[in-house]
Amino acid sequence: MTDVTTVPPIEVPGIEELGLEDLLPSWARSLKARNRSPRTVQSYLESAEQLISYLRHTGMPTAVTHLTREHIEAFLADLQGKVKPGSVAVRYRSLKQLFRWLADEGEVSSDPMARMRPPHVPDQPVPVISPDVVRRLLGTCSGPKFEDRRDGAILTVLLDCGIRRAELAGIAMADVDFDHSTLVVTGKGNRQRLVAVGVTAMAAIDRYLRVRRRHPRAASTALWLGPKGPLTGSGVAQLIERRAAMAGVPKVHAHQFRHTFAHEWVSGGGTEGDLMQLGGWKSRQMLDRYGRSAAAERARNAHRNLSPADRLLGER
Repeated sequence: MTDVTTVPPIEVPGIEELGLEDLLPSWARSLKARNRSPRTVQSYLESAEQLISYLRHTGMPTAVTHLTREHIEAFLADLQGKVKPGSVAVRYRSLKQLFRWLADEGEVSSDPMARMRPPHVPDQPVPVISPDVVRRLLGTCSGPKFEDRRDGAILTVLLDCGIRRAELAGIAMADVDFDHSTLVVTGKGNRQRLVAVGVTAMAAIDRYLRVRRRHPRAASTALWLGPKGPLTGSGVAQLIERRAAMAGVPKVHAHQFRHTFAHEWVSGGGTEGDLMQLGGWKSRQMLDRYGRSAAAERARNAHRNLSPADRLLGER
């Protein structure tokens, strides 16, 4: 009998399953290719990274082919109570984009979030800045120094135009048109639009430009300058926070100026169509949210004239 040596089978290594973290660089490149803003890309990636951290901490799988709706719902449920409802909604929308992309790219056979509903966000009036706070903020900028004129102009433009912080920081010298009282701003998705500027705001820009000429970086193409060069979005946030502290008012953030702009526009009788164009809004939902504070104020004013108790029970 011939001795036959048994040859062990050759082991073929299986295809390594990709973890969610392995695909984030590709997703980031896809987002940039679709012209998403750096801030949007950062927010999307932060949401994905928070999900990955939660999955690891709880011992859940991170391999994309093993992720289910239940895993994502558990993550969102864990966020409840830790962050504001609006923040949970942001994470939901970001992950929705991620898993849609994974499905489109064939990395998962089906989108686990396809039938998920967004978390409920309580309807709360958007806070606006009162006229008194505006005056106190601008009162801290009444001096002749470079920072005073720059900050005063920035606060006035934010109030008058309702532009986003990043849009303001991105304005170039060439974007200012004194003849037509306009600014060119670049919004989300690198979309440019022309915004109108009132007489007060244009005068504030003019006063700032007169001292800007003596700045060491005056040759810069950027409109707003800091000590070391062009002012960034975070620099705008810092100067607003600093001015609020100087004025002795509660902390104010740049987006409140956008809320206040929308509130004052609608309260003053401006049309919503014009507001969408000026503010660069593409969604009626966002416009409705910004306009609710004005609607609530109009309703309170109407009540003062139509109070049932006053009309029926008041002095005759």
